[in-house]
Amino acid sequence: MQQINKKVVYYAIVVAFGGFVFGLDAALISGVVSALTTEFTMSDWQVGLVVSAPSIGVLGALCVAGLISDHLGRKKTLLIIAALYLISAIGSALAPTYEWLVMARFVGGLAFASLSLSAMYIGEIAPSEVRGKLVCVNQVNIVTGLAAAYFVNYGLAALANSEITWVAAVGLDEATWRWVLGIEILPATVWLALLFTVPESPRWLAMRDRWDEAKLVLSEHVYCDADRVEQEVLEIRQGDIVAQQAAPSMFRQLKLLVSNRYRAALLVGIILAVVQPITGMNAILFYAPTIFEQVGGGENVALLQSVLVGVISIVFAVLSLATIERFGRRRILLGGLACAAFSLSLCAWAFSQASYQLPASVTGLFAEASRLSSLVGVGFDSDVSFKSALIESLGRELFLAHQNELLTSAIRVNPELVLVGILSFVASYQYAMGPVMWVMLSEIFATRVRGVAIPLCAFVTSAVAMFVPLLFPWQLANFGASSIFMSYAGFTVLGFVLILWAAPETRNRSIEQIQRELEMRQSKYHAKTQETL
Repeated sequence: MQQINKKVVYYAIVVAFGGFVFGLDAALISGVVSALTTEFTMSDWQVGLVVSAPSIGVLGALCVAGLISDHLGRKKTLLIIAALYLISAIGSALAPTYEWLVMARFVGGLAFASLSLSAMYIGEIAPSEVRGKLVCVNQVNIVTGLAAAYFVNYGLAALANSEITWVAAVGLDEATWRWVLGIEILPATVWLALLFTVPESPRWLAMRDRWDEAKLVLSEHVYCDADRVEQEVLEIRQGDIVAQQAAPSMFRQLKLLVSNRYRAALLVGIILAVVQPITGMNAILFYAPTIFEQVGGGENVALLQSVLVGVISIVFAVLSLATIERFGRRRILLGGLACAAFSLSLCAWAFSQASYQLPASVTGLFAEASRLSSLVGVGFDSDVSFKSALIESLGRELFLAHQNELLTSAIRVNPELVLVGILSFVASYQYAMGPVMWVMLSEIFATRVRGVAIPLCAFVTSAVAMFVPLLFPWQLANFGASSIFMSYAGFTVLGFVLILWAAPETRNRSIEQIQRELEMRQSKYHAKTQETL
C-alpha cells in the first residue's frame, strides 16, 4: 500500500456512495407495498409495475450509459445520475396518482445505471492489488442502503402508530408512505455534492488521448511513486486502449466486443449478468415484509424481520470485502451459489408444509368478517387456495385491507425455518453473488470496449432482474410461495454449473493480463472447434 495514494480510497468511497442511494431506493418500497396497494387500489400486476418501474427505467438508461460516459466522461455521467435520483425521490414522495408514482420511480431507474458506472470508474482508477476491495465498497454501500431502508420502514411505521404530537402535525400518521419514499432526498443530495470532489478516470482520459491529464491523475490521486505511475501508463499503452486519436465509436466497440479477441470475456460477462438476478434476490429485497407476512407474523413483525435482512446484508458484505482478495472471486462465487440453492430449497420446503384454517374468533376481527363464517374450520393446504377463498368471500379490496390479520390467524407453518432460509440466502448473496459480479465485470473487459461491455452486461442483469419483482405478486397469487422459492433454487443450481464451466479467476491480475488470458482461452477453444469440424 506504500505506493498507493490514500486519496484513491476516498474517491472509491464517494463514487460507491451511489450504491447506498441505490440500496435505499430499491428497498424503501418494500415497506409501503401494502399502503400503496390500498391507496391506489392496485391489482397484482400494478403492484408489480410500481415495484419494478426502476428496473424498467434502467434498461433505457443502460442503452446509452456507455455512450454518454465515453463522450462526457465517467465523472459528468455520475453527476447526471445523482441528479436523477434526487428528482425521482421528490416525485415519488409527492405522487398524487398511481401513474405519477410509476413515472417517478421510472426516472429513479434511469439512475440505477450508477451501479455499472461506479464499478467502471473504480475499476479504472483503482490499483490492481486493491481493486477487488474497492469495487466491493460499492456492494457494501448497497447493502448498507438496503439495511437503512428497512430501519426507516420500521422506524417510521412505529412513529406513525405512536401518539407523539408532531407526528400528526406533519402528516406522518396519515401519509407514512410519502415520508418513507421522500427520505431518499437527503442522501441523493449529499452524493451529488460529493461527486464534485472526485477526479476524472485516468483510463478514460487516456482513451481520449489526453495522456498528460491521465498521468497527472495517476501521480496526484492514485500513486505516490513516480516509477509506479510510469509502469501503469506503460500497462495502459500495452493494453492498446488508444488505437485511434478518439475513442472507438459505440458501433465499433460493439463490433470489437463480439470479435474473437473479446468474445470469451463477453460470454463470462453475460453468464454473470444472468446468474446474479435469476436467484430471486430482488424479490427478497423488494418484498421482504410481504414474504414475512406470508408466515403470519403481522405487518410490524414482518418489518422487524426485514431489519434482520438488512443487518445480515451488511455483515456479509463487509465479510466479502475483507476476504475477496484472499479467497478469490471464483471460489467465493461458487460457494455462495451452492449455499443459496440450499437456502432457497429450505424456504420452498417450509412453505410446502404450511396449512391454513380460520378459527371461530375470526368473525370478530372486523365488521365484515361475518362473511367468513362459512370458511371457519375449513382446512387449506396451500396459500393460493386459501387466499382465493378469502377473496371470493370478502372481495379483493376488503381482503387486501385485512390480509395480514387473516393470515396471522389461520396459518400453521414453521416461521423459524423460513426466517433461517431467507437470512442464509441473503448472507450467501451479499457475500458472493452481489459483490463478485461487479468486481469481475470491472476486471474482465479491456478498457477499449468496457464503455459498451459493462453497460451491456448491466442491461442484461437489469432485464432479468426486472421480471423478478414484476412477476412476484402475480406468482404469489397464482402459484404460491413454495413454487416461487423452488424455481429460484433451480435457477441457482443452473447458475452454479455455468459459473463452474466459464468463469476464470481474476484476483491479483491487471485488466490487461486478464484480457490476454481470456484471449488465449478463446483461441484454444476455437482451435479445438476447428479440429472437431
